[in-house]
Amino acid sequence: MLADAHGFRLIVNDLADACGPFRADLVGGLDARGFLLGSAVAVELGVGILAVRKAGKLPPPVLHEEYALEYGTAALEIPADGLDLAGKRVLLVDDVLATGGTLAASRHLIERAGGEVCGVAVALEVEELNGRERFSDLPLYVVAAGR
Repeated sequence: MLADAHGFRLIVNDLADACGPFRADLVGGLDARGFLLGSAVAVELGVGILAVRKAGKLPPPVLHEEYALEYGTAALEIPADGLDLAGKRVLLVDDVLATGGTLAASRHLIERAGGEVCGVAVALEVEELNGRERFSDLPLYVVAAGR
C-alpha cells in the first residue's frame, strides 16, 4: 500500500478528507508505518506531526506507556521536555487497527502530556479483533476493514 504512489495518495487523501472535521492541531503518527501515513496526512491538513516512538528510541526524559501484547508487553514514548501538548487536539494515525492496544497506549501518552486525542484514523482494520471498542468515545475513521 505504501510502495504504490497512486494508492498511497488515495489513502492519504481519504484520511485527510475524512479527518479534517476533527480539527486537529497535530497528527500523532505511530511507530513506524504510522509515521509515513501520519506525516502525509499532517501535510494535507496543514498541521504538525508528533512521532509516537517505540521505547528506547528517544533521548531522555520521556513519557513512557506500557501496553499488553498477545505475547508479552511493549511500550511507547514521547518527549517529556520541549513539547507543549497542553490543550492541543491530536489526531492519532496508524496503518492498522487490530486489538487497539498501541493506539490506546498512544492516547494515554497524549493525555498524560496534557493533550486531547480528537480522533483516530487508520488505513486498515482487523474487525474480528474488536479494537474499535476502545475508541467508542472518539471519531474513528477506517479506509478499509476486513477479517
